[in-house]
Amino acid sequence: MLLKAIKHWLEVRRINQQGFTIEQWEAAVADWPVMARYQGRERDELRHLAFRLLVHKDFTAGGGFELTQAMCLKIATMACVPVLNLGLEWYDHWQTVIVYEGDFVPNRPYRSADGVVHAQAPGLSGEAWQRGPVILSWDAVLHSGERVRHGKASNVVIHELAHTLDRLRDGANGAPPMHPDMRPGEWHDVFTAAWDGLNKAYLHHKVLPLDEYALSNPAEFFAVCSETFFEAPLLMKQALPDVYRLLGLFYRQRPE
Repeated sequence: MLLKAIKHWLEVRRINQQGFTIEQWEAAVADWPVMARYQGRERDELRHLAFRLLVHKDFTAGGGFELTQAMCLKIATMACVPVLNLGLEWYDHWQTVIVYEGDFVPNRPYRSADGVVHAQAPGLSGEAWQRGPVILSWDAVLHSGERVRHGKASNVVIHELAHTLDRLRDGANGAPPMHPDMRPGEWHDVFTAAWDGLNKAYLHHKVLPLDEYALSNPAEFFAVCSETFFEAPLLMKQALPDVYRLLGLFYRQRPE
């Protein structure tokens, strides 16, 4: 108990040293429509969680980009939405957030769909490695919303943080750790059925309820479903009700 009290005191001290204010935070998140969903106690808890994230993680700019405190507050808040009712410890396995102004080019070979290996991968708006860092494009962060990616929901922060949660259980396979009241078998069955159904719809050139990038692999399916769950919950609930229900059980939230 004493150790826990000391750690809490140190954390509060570091937050106070950062000088974050409620007014600064409110201004930083004011243009993100998702915030309208969080009011009262939940809003206070989300703000406090974002402040805590900022003192526990390293935020740095890439490629000469100038990263401001307001940008960090917005990214931290987006990152904390998925773990609002789970706890910040779900992010303990990574430490650093790197923010570029626009898309960044990973320095590694890339195999395109035609099988050709290229010296460098194409530009990316986000990436999350096994134990960090989480890499983000600020331009992509700004383009978060219900219908901003070819008419589909997008949130690069939630997408990449979903990948970090996914990796907590058996690697990136679209199946994060299940809570005691959840059945892993049901998760597999529901997500597989949704995946199959969307693949069939895609092959028949039907309009999908979420970005087709979700069909890349199970890990991307979970990440895209997660960003859609928070950015366009009503669409998710209507189009994929069972997926919405299980995401609600996992994230301990029912956004509408």
